[in-house]
Amino acid sequence: MYNVYIMPESSVLTLRLDAKLKNQLDRLSKSMNRSRSFVAAQAIQEFVSVNEWQINEIKKGLAEADAGDFATEEQVQQVMKKWTRRAR
Repeated sequence: MYNVYIMPESSVLTLRLDAKLKNQLDRLSKSMNRSRSFVAAQAIQEFVSVNEWQINEIKKGLAEADAGDFATEEQVQQVMKKWTRRAR
């Protein structure tokens, strides 16, 4: 029995890297036993996911602020007490 991996639709992207970063990418891909392209694609995917999430959360926060949905002073103090107790 064979394991078949079907690659999702992909496209080619050309980009320029400075020599130091390219060398780091080469070393990393070699140590992972993966292609440079695979490692770069994984890094880009992670970057896009994190930044997309962060931007969406900022937009939600701004919408809440625009709607006047703020924590009360008491709620802020409760959270501060909770975190300062944990820090000690």
